[in-house]
Amino acid sequence: MEPGLPRLVTPEAVVLEFETAGLGSRLLAVLIDLAIQGVLLAVASIALIALASTGGSTTFGLVVVLLVVTAVLLGYPIAFESLWRGRTPGKAALGLRVVTTDGAPIRFRHAAVRGFLTLVDFYLTSGAAAVLAILCTRDNQRLGDLAAGTLVLRQRTGAVPPAPAAFAVPPGHEAYAATLDPAGLGGDDHVAVRSFLLRAPGLPHETRTALAVQLATAIAGRMHHTPPPGTNPEAFLACVAAVHQARSTPGGAPITGAVPTPAVTRPTSVPSPPPSSGGPAVGDGLPPPS
Repeated sequence: MEPGLPRLVTPEAVVLEFETAGLGSRLLAVLIDLAIQGVLLAVASIALIALASTGGSTTFGLVVVLLVVTAVLLGYPIAFESLWRGRTPGKAALGLRVVTTDGAPIRFRHAAVRGFLTLVDFYLTSGAAAVLAILCTRDNQRLGDLAAGTLVLRQRTGAVPPAPAAFAVPPGHEAYAATLDPAGLGGDDHVAVRSFLLRAPGLPHETRTALAVQLATAIAGRMHHTPPPGTNPEAFLACVAAVHQARSTPGGAPITGAVPTPAVTRPTSVPSPPPSSGGPAVGDGLPPPS
């Protein structure tokens, strides 16, 4: 099965395209981790043998053995993936990382589910369950990934590292943008605005215009804001994105038109939908530069 190419848009408007790790790279990563775990068990065995030679309690020795084996087999992957942002030494050596299915860093609960299911994926089935699951799932997920909602991604590829998209106010609209207050918008609203602006250049003209009008009307309504007559929907959305990005940047980046923003089209005719939630419809044209 060929690796998938998940595309993600983060809240910072970074478009990410990753390659899921295939069977070969994951197998090599597991072998590296198993080798390290074997060394740890060998060192622990030597220490326990030395302890037993001193005449220690047999029951105490068995308890210690069980604790050490559990810590190495289960604690090793859980601790590393929780504390090292989804990596173990084996995964780091192969350029792999575990993330959630929406691209976020994994937490302890994800690592714990993955760790406990290694008992089924690897130890109880000698790896057969993991191999079959990886080969049969679209995103190369083993049983632990399916249960935890995670993916193993290949980070080291020939692709250019993604860069954050910087939104700017259309030239001449700085004074208007300074009057906007997007604080009332939720996280989903900002993601929708950024996603539209990033994808707008590749959309057909009619689709781009209709989506811009629909989204701008909804956003203006949630902001309880009345745009000036003749405001271009896409220009309004660009102003909202730029103001939000400027205010969320540490140090308060100034609002400026110097950084390129996705091109704003100026349609000759834009249908105006009826206002929703008390919000005004956003028409066509750009407000005159101040």
